[in-house]
Amino acid sequence: MKDIVTSSPWVDWRSATPARLALGRAGTGMPTDEVLRFGWAHAMARDAIHAALDVPALESALRDGGWQVAQVRSRAPDRTAYLRRPDLGRQLDAEDAQRLRADAGPPADLCIVIGDGLSSLAVARHAVPLLAALREQLPTDLSLAPVVIATQARVALADEVGEAFGARLSIMLIGERPGLSSPDSLGIYITHAPRRGRHDAERNCISNVRPEGLAYATAAFRLGWLLREALRRGLTGVELKDDSELHLPHSL
Repeated sequence: MKDIVTSSPWVDWRSATPARLALGRAGTGMPTDEVLRFGWAHAMARDAIHAALDVPALESALRDGGWQVAQVRSRAPDRTAYLRRPDLGRQLDAEDAQRLRADAGPPADLCIVIGDGLSSLAVARHAVPLLAALREQLPTDLSLAPVVIATQARVALADEVGEAFGARLSIMLIGERPGLSSPDSLGIYITHAPRRGRHDAERNCISNVRPEGLAYATAAFRLGWLLREALRRGLTGVELKDDSELHLPHSL
């Protein structure tokens, strides 16, 4: 029986990338198996956005790894409000903000925030192993605020958390917007002198942290290099170029 699917001449490229290319065609449409794969990928992306982060499980894993942990939420009362009102996800809940300021000790060098963002799946899978890899990159004399787990969080929420702790530097680990080939991609944002009103040009970003993308060890090395340079130079963002690849060990 004649094959009704017309292959793409680029089909050999599919072994090199998860991108949706060289799908072939059946008449004027896509082959049935590709239509089904697209539907599955779309469902995975939607689930990643709407699924709630298992905060107790994440907190337990972090404490088992030796981290002090605190919990906060943004001003978005639920997922629907979070998706419709990005501004609410950038602000701490008023009671949580007051509690953080009351509990803050001496100003810390580094504040790490883990936000569910647009993919709680990314946070659940990758935040703990990434922080385990990061430990080896942190200066021994660096003072740390408790790791803060933030729900209904946007990137800028780390500015207010870092401000509450008086931190010199904040790091936000957050679930990135899911794609059709990567529903669990973790992003990292580094901000010097975090405070409310900071804008994205004042941050450095490392994206696509996951085993199929940027490996934990490589991401931790780049993050360690950036945080050391940020503290040394007193800045982040467009003025801090990521030259970590020039120092990357051959083993990574």
